[in-house]
Amino acid sequence: MIPVVKYRKFAFAASGLALLFSVAALLVYGLKPGIDFTGGSLLEVSFTGDRPSSAEVTAAVEKFDLGAVQAQSSGEKNLILRFRFITEAEHQELLQTLREAFGARTDTEPAKVETLSSDGQAESAPQVLEERFETIGPAVSADLRERSWIVAIVVMAAIWYAFRGVSRPVASWKYGIVAIVALTHDVIITMGVFAVLGKFRGVQVDIPFVVALLTIIGYSVNNTIVVFDRIRENLIRHSSASFADTVNAGVNQSLMRTFNTSFTTLFALVAILFFGGDSIYYFSLALTIGLIVGTYSCLFIASPLLLVWESWQRRQSRSG
Repeated sequence: MIPVVKYRKFAFAASGLALLFSVAALLVYGLKPGIDFTGGSLLEVSFTGDRPSSAEVTAAVEKFDLGAVQAQSSGEKNLILRFRFITEAEHQELLQTLREAFGARTDTEPAKVETLSSDGQAESAPQVLEERFETIGPAVSADLRERSWIVAIVVMAAIWYAFRGVSRPVASWKYGIVAIVALTHDVIITMGVFAVLGKFRGVQVDIPFVVALLTIIGYSVNNTIVVFDRIRENLIRHSSASFADTVNAGVNQSLMRTFNTSFTTLFALVAILFFGGDSIYYFSLALTIGLIVGTYSCLFIASPLLLVWESWQRRQSRSG
């Protein structure tokens, strides 16, 4: 049996350092909000020929100083670009640049341009066609932000309710508090990593990132509930055992189940991370980081925190 409880101070120290660096990164660098939160412009274009890579298109429009351009493939021929607000003149100039770089030069309503192939046959030159151009204003962005907070609060309330029937010696509401502390630990560390990525790699956070955080919360709570339920069962079956032994037994009994579940999920996430494409890369990265940190916290942070609270509660009752 692994003495998880005995060496809890090492786990607390590691988490404390990770939280310290994450909070410092969030305070110093902050998260770099994307178009979903700040507002901006969206341009979708299609290519009648071979579609260039996202990196090629981003490099072609770099001279416009559009901020952190997000390029996302759509279907077989389309590409969606997200960037800062631009004027109509900048919009037309941007289209012209794309057409010069990746297709035949055309007017606002492009027509196919006939060229001669090597065998003398006429063929159509590739073109860049505009499918849509939209702007997202601050009002929409504020609404999205507000809804994100509402969803987070509802999730927190559900966590609290889930632990209402957990047995003593620690009151049921304290299990809920510890679970919230553990998932907050997971979310802050994930956000800290993205604050650093935003500073040095220009990575922006958007609605998929919020979805990833909510998924991390759900996964963290699920793992923590499994361990806590095992502790509760041990409290009923072995009421004479010390709370420290009960917690340690519960963690060890849940260890392989938690690792097997997490590693199975991690394999799928790593595959998506490397083969899923640019559009979902950072979404997958956030989930991967959150999964690893969440697996660690449910075993080595949440349950030992219960013991710390119980020990403090016992000392308080003796001194009183």
